[in-house]
Amino acid sequence: MGLRKNKITGETKIPRHIAMIMDGNGRWAKKRFLPRSVGHKQGMERMIGLMERAFDLGVDYITVYALSTENLLRPKEELEGLFNLIRNHFKEYMRRLCARGARLRVIGNVALLPDDVQKILHESEAETAHFAGKGINVALAYGARDEIVRAVNLAVESGEKVTEESFSALLYTGEVPDPDLIIRTGKEVRLSNFLLYQAAYAELYFSDKMFPEFSDKELDKAVLEFSRRTRRFGKTDEQLNTQE
Repeated sequence: MGLRKNKITGETKIPRHIAMIMDGNGRWAKKRFLPRSVGHKQGMERMIGLMERAFDLGVDYITVYALSTENLLRPKEELEGLFNLIRNHFKEYMRRLCARGARLRVIGNVALLPDDVQKILHESEAETAHFAGKGINVALAYGARDEIVRAVNLAVESGEKVTEESFSALLYTGEVPDPDLIIRTGKEVRLSNFLLYQAAYAELYFSDKMFPEFSDKELDKAVLEFSRRTRRFGKTDEQLNTQE
């Protein structure tokens, strides 16, 4: 089923790049008296479904916040459950998505993860390195402040001053356009150290749904809301109308 058209403009503007903060997996499980690991498994399956729906809508790039640097401080048992999801399902799910011609990039300080998990991630990236035009970014052991500090150090090592464009190229997302729409589930209303530099002009959408409950229809609602908004990028409405 296609997305409903915007009643105001008569058309639906599809964001080129959607980023998602997948919050609420553990709380979803706790509410049902289930282990947090069950919530993470449900969240991973929902993530794949939402990526497929996004590509069906015409989105070119999808970035998902799967594990933050702060999350690495969680109990060892919970982290091991997350790593086991990668060990048991990551390659299978990514091949299913990348069959659409999307290139996979894993962004973050992957060296902080177990060696066997790193191997799976690097092998999965290599399988899609020849694809271009569409992309999936999975943020693991990722923190935006850490990313910015890393980029600054790379710039210092180069010995050259940077521009906005050259600095952006030093970020993990250097080959990908900035997100147009950032979605966060789980009732929280903050970015939580996610794509802080890249989010400068992103539209933000917050949902009370826990991530496993965030259905394809909920994604459609977020895209429709994005379509209703006017993105001025600092300009006036008159300037935008002139450009049209």
